[in-house]
Amino acid sequence: MAEVMDKKDVVRVVIIEDYKLTRVGLKSTLNEYKHINVVGEAEDAAEGIKLVEDLKPDVVLMDLGLPGMNGLEATIKLKEKATSSKIIVLTSHERNDEVIAALGAGANAYCLKDITPETLSEVIRNVSEGACWVDAGVSSAALNFFPKPENVTLIHSTEVQDARAQLTERELEVLKHLVKGKSNTEIAKELIVSVHTAKAHVCSILQKLCVDDRVQAAVKAIKENII
Repeated sequence: MAEVMDKKDVVRVVIIEDYKLTRVGLKSTLNEYKHINVVGEAEDAAEGIKLVEDLKPDVVLMDLGLPGMNGLEATIKLKEKATSSKIIVLTSHERNDEVIAALGAGANAYCLKDITPETLSEVIRNVSEGACWVDAGVSSAALNFFPKPENVTLIHSTEVQDARAQLTERELEVLKHLVKGKSNTEIAKELIVSVHTAKAHVCSILQKLCVDDRVQAAVKAIKENII
């Protein structure tokens, strides 16, 4: 006789992924596990955010490379709405800056898409119970993200305002692109300026935010709500 799971032990999941084949595959695979019930799926961030608000799932599987609003921005939006849903970033991206940006945005786990179904099912269960999880392939970046206890400081709203006030409107635009993990060349193309100009803006941002590199700038922008 098949084991019957108590409803309270079943993790309700929403998948936000733009490729239909991937969504269908994830849904079919995850629903094979008795402790998981995929209750909804969306192909873009706007639809996904509404679905999460309506269904209030325990866990959201979030792709980063979504059209329009990307997965990082969607994660920030959901956290701003104080959703109780845990967010698992599921992506093929292994860039350290994206790992850090996702964690800084409030993601509870960062998984690469080559993860086995069995492992993903356990990550979903554990994250729903309050755990955090980072794929071993990007764990070094995650470890560098977390500050030592003695270095933790409280961020006051006045400090956030001061940080934002130091930046020009163009620098705030550039900072938004840094948060998305874009290179100087990509930023230059987006803003229709030279790479030299984009690099100059980045250097100015690092100096004004008192950080050493673009990754730290992105993390600070997210954690302190500068953008």
